[in-house]
Amino acid sequence: MPGVAKFDPRKDVPDLAGRVILITGGTAGVGAATVIELARHNPAHILFTGRNAKSAEATIAGARSVAPGVQVTFVQCDLADLASVKAAAAKVLALITRLDILVCNAGIMAKPAALSKDGYEIHFATNHLGHALLTTALQPLLCRTAADQPGADVRVVMMTSIAWRLAPSDGGIVFDRLRSTQEMPVFGRWLRYGQSKLANMLWARELARRYGAQGVLAVSLHPGVVETGLVTDLGLADRLIVYLPNIGRVKTVEEGTHNLLWAIAAPRDRVKPGAFYEPVGRLSSSETKWSRDPKLGERLWDWTAEQLKPYL
Repeated sequence: MPGVAKFDPRKDVPDLAGRVILITGGTAGVGAATVIELARHNPAHILFTGRNAKSAEATIAGARSVAPGVQVTFVQCDLADLASVKAAAAKVLALITRLDILVCNAGIMAKPAALSKDGYEIHFATNHLGHALLTTALQPLLCRTAADQPGADVRVVMMTSIAWRLAPSDGGIVFDRLRSTQEMPVFGRWLRYGQSKLANMLWARELARRYGAQGVLAVSLHPGVVETGLVTDLGLADRLIVYLPNIGRVKTVEEGTHNLLWAIAAPRDRVKPGAFYEPVGRLSSSETKWSRDPKLGERLWDWTAEQLKPYL
């Protein structure tokens, strides 16, 4: 399926009057640029999360420089700490009475083997579990918004990556090793990252399947290879792994927002629930053994629910 030949956020993102939007990872990179661009389009309220309150000030200043009257709120949150996510969700619920768009954008990539505060492999904790807790805590509000607000268009957008194709060959998601650093002898950091990104894609698919009838549209997407700290902070060998296959295709931060903004703003009847999109608005037909496995998404959902019980 062809995508959007040319995407211009100024023209292609409609007026967002009345909408309330929450974006994770809004203190830098694509997240911050998305907050600022959305501010131009008249939403009622933009909330964004991150760990660094000082960096958040720059995002707020940027949004207000393009839309002085916009309401923008920073909510501190460390996605690798489930207690922090629980507190952030509680703060969000205290601040708003509707939520139209939830963008799960934050993430880490190709980090050394490590555990989160709660004892999970660090990529899986940050990229999947933190977002899963946030979406689960906010799901009742998303569903109420879809049911109660006239003309509601409620969406959950999961930022993933084509790297979900790199998930480990022994199961896609190696559940019995998620409470370990999951060290692997070759390209371990990329396999662990790919596993977490596969979880993001499957989570969006499960959200769409389970909550679509309640008016929640969920999709996942790849922003492209974007020149942000996620890439530039890597070591030389890992930067080469990213850059060499993408010579001439690396995107600026502004270009990196386009697929995300498309997923937020495209007419609802042009967005396939649970699908994975590549830039810009291109429905991907890419699959692997594990992405095709109808039971893996269900197993991820059930495993995740069990891990999150103490925080809900």
